[in-house]
Amino acid sequence: MHESCGVFGVYAPGEDVARLTFFALFALQHRGQESAGIATADGKRLQVDARMGLVSQAFDEASLSRLSGDIAIGHNRYSTRGSSRKANAQPLLVGKGSNAIAIAHNGNIVNAEHLQKELSDQGYTFQTSTDTEVIANLILSSPEKRWEDRIRYAMHRLQGAYSLTLLTNNTLYGVRDPLGVRPLCLGTLNGGWVIASESCALDHLGANVIREIEPGEIVSISANGVKSEREEVERKAICIFEYIYFARPDSVINGRLLYPARQAMGEILAQEHPVDADLVMGVPDSATPAAIGYSRCSGIPLCEGLLKNRYVGRTFIEPDQRIRDLGVKLKFNPLPQMLEGKRLVVIDDSIVRGTTTPKIVELLRRAGAKEVHVRICAPPLRYPCFFGVDMATRWELIAAQKTVPEVRDFIGADSLGYLSIDGLVKAVGLPEDTFCLACFTGDYPIPVQLEMDKLALEPKPAEEYSRFGVK
Repeated sequence: MHESCGVFGVYAPGEDVARLTFFALFALQHRGQESAGIATADGKRLQVDARMGLVSQAFDEASLSRLSGDIAIGHNRYSTRGSSRKANAQPLLVGKGSNAIAIAHNGNIVNAEHLQKELSDQGYTFQTSTDTEVIANLILSSPEKRWEDRIRYAMHRLQGAYSLTLLTNNTLYGVRDPLGVRPLCLGTLNGGWVIASESCALDHLGANVIREIEPGEIVSISANGVKSEREEVERKAICIFEYIYFARPDSVINGRLLYPARQAMGEILAQEHPVDADLVMGVPDSATPAAIGYSRCSGIPLCEGLLKNRYVGRTFIEPDQRIRDLGVKLKFNPLPQMLEGKRLVVIDDSIVRGTTTPKIVELLRRAGAKEVHVRICAPPLRYPCFFGVDMATRWELIAAQKTVPEVRDFIGADSLGYLSIDGLVKAVGLPEDTFCLACFTGDYPIPVQLEMDKLALEPKPAEEYSRFGVK
């Protein structure tokens, strides 16, 4: 399962806002590693620099020095709509002159194809294959004059998930969809203001977290201060996987630090699926807090059975076939002297397609493990996500095609236990109707087309040629 994107925004006159955004994107790097970008505004114009790669690869001192102004937004991308290419890197700059906006988006718009066709028929052109450009053009198409009203006009037409940071020549906006699927928070920094997908980005900058931006809320920040416009929402549908996996464990969502919430998942997992074993270990790094919780509740000692190479994938150099075939072995290295002859409880955050877990089990057995009991701190994933997570189609989800005993046999484990939905909700400590649980239940918060194409907005060959005047 791949992360959703990370967004950031800062209004801080007199500060080096491009550099602040750069370091905030470092803190949000876990949410997307395909491209990174920064846009700034100096009161007269917008500048955007967005490139492929990690934040550290996309920017240097020279590129940051060219991004001047008092306001900035930033984005880390993992593509959930549109291919991974430079044209789709964000923030996007859309419109011209005083009608221009820069936009960064975390989420997925389920009616993007319909809206793109409607806007194309009105004469709007599209330079990318992202639903983010659809959002921007929908805002620009509004007959309203105030930017807040234009944004609200678009919100009434959009269906799906979107946490946005937007930039005009003189104002920063933070926008969260009425369901509140993706997180977004507001803070202060040296008299200025910051907006981020997660509170950990504010912590790294020394900013103070004020509150979360509420579902359906538009926050505007300018020389006139901070203003908020909010509509009543019918229900919330916060992505439960922000608690399980996506967000960093040092982030706070809905007033709950995620680290103890993940520990609680492990504790309840130990109650629901106990087993006689010698050691408990987590698959690093996301399952470590849950493994601590399982160990604490079960009384089985905790060990570090796998060491993770945290630099795998941090290069543009393509591996040759020999290296590619190593797969999981390139990412994890077991500790045979710790594992030999031991009965292991292996905690992981999820099983999606079932391609990685069998390799981990095999790796541990080769290292000498006598038994491998897999415990997952999420219920079985049986339905795809359409709200900003590049997960899999339903036919690729192993739990949608196999029973739990069949999955156990497929991954080669001695036993397999999933955390129940009730146990997961109890661990998080919020009412069940706060969350989107559709990937477990198939009960989506809004109607969706069950088979959606990530690349549906990509131009067809004839359209591609026409951009260059070729028929």
